[in-house]
Formats: sequence, C-alpha cells, structure tokens
Amino acid sequence: MTGFEAHEEALKKAIVGCKVPEIKKAVDEAHAAGMPATDIINTMGAAMSDVGVMFERGKLFLPHVLSAAAGMKSAMDILGPELEKNKVQDAKQASVVMGTVEGDVHDIGKSICSTMLQCAGFEVHDLGRDVPSQNFIDEVKGGCTYLGMSALMTTTMAVMKDVIEMLKNDNLRDSVTVMVGGAPVTQAYCDKIGADLYGESASETTEKAKAIRG
Repeated sequence: MTGFEAHEEALKKAIVGCKVPEIKKAVDEAHAAGMPATDIINTMGAAMSDVGVMFERGKLFLPHVLSAAAGMKSAMDILGPELEKNKVQDAKQASVVMGTVEGDVHDIGKSICSTMLQCAGFEVHDLGRDVPSQNFIDEVKGGCTYLGMSALMTTTMAVMKDVIEMLKNDNLRDSVTVMVGGAPVTQAYCDKIGADLYGESASETTEKAKAIRG
C-alpha cells in the first residue's frame, strides 16, 4: 500500500476521462500531497495505455486521445523539475529519438507513441514529421539508444530501410534499437529491413521498448 491510492485513482480517472483541466487538477493535488513525481507519471502512463487500447477498440476517438496526451504533457511540465533532479546517471541508456520519416507528414500516431514512451520513463527526442534521414543519425550519434520511425504511406516506408543502411555505414547499427510502426508497416516488413521492434499500436510499441530496456 502506497498511501496514495486515492490520488492514483483520481489520476487514472482523469486520464481516461480525457479532460485536460481534470488531469492537471489531479496532478496538482497528488503532487501537493507528496506523491513522488515518478509514481504520478507511472500511474498516468498505465492509464494512458488503457486510453490507447480503448482508442484501438473504437471506444474512444482521436480527440479524446489528443486531450489525454495534452494532459500528459501538462503533467510533464509541472513535474519536470523534480523528474530532472531525480534522473539516474545512466538515463541516456533509455533515450529515444522519434520521428515520421522524410516525405511523410502524418504524425498523430507517432506523437501519441512519443507521449507514452515519455510516460514510461524514456527520454524522448521527438523530431516531428518529414524528418530528414540524417537527423535520425545525428541523434544516435548524440547518444540516443532507441530510434523510432513512423510511416503512414507505402511510398515512404522504404526510407526506414535507408536509415538502417545509414546506421550500418556509420558503424552505429549495433548501438541502437530500431523501432518501426505506422499503418502500412508490418512485422514482416520490420524483419525484412532488419529493424528490431515493430509495434502495431503506441501501447504495444511502448511495452516492447520497456521489455528491451528491462
């Protein structure tokens, strides 16, 4: 028993309710009560996983997910100083660069995944959409040990393979876990291009990344 059960329930209810003001209120109250920032984020991350599952099952819609994600972002802004203060020395080992590949401007799913990874304790560098391939390489050179690429069009999927080849050419391939996802991407394609992890959804990607991190 943590002593913060009531706050945990309030946080979960607020996230699943997908209303930013209620999320912020629940975070403020839990924080004021002395609940550790990491526990708040972990509780919200678990609830965000539930939101992702409900979205995938058609029980919630995109505006709901975006509201929950916005609430998570506001929580990270509130708790950021404490999280930074308590960051472990080897946090760079769980640093992720995320982006939608060059030529593709769809980024909603990728943004949700970035939020969920951040909630799970990863340091996320989200480069946005239509990301030049070299930018992924530069982030890996800078210390990111996970690289997540999203593509929502079959015409841009090939960029994922190009980035992996660039990693090999720069002798970086063995230093990074490559994650791929997006509507046209499959496990078979992940295997074909030599990526390490395929996630059919943001929640699945996050769980697989956590399993690799240990």
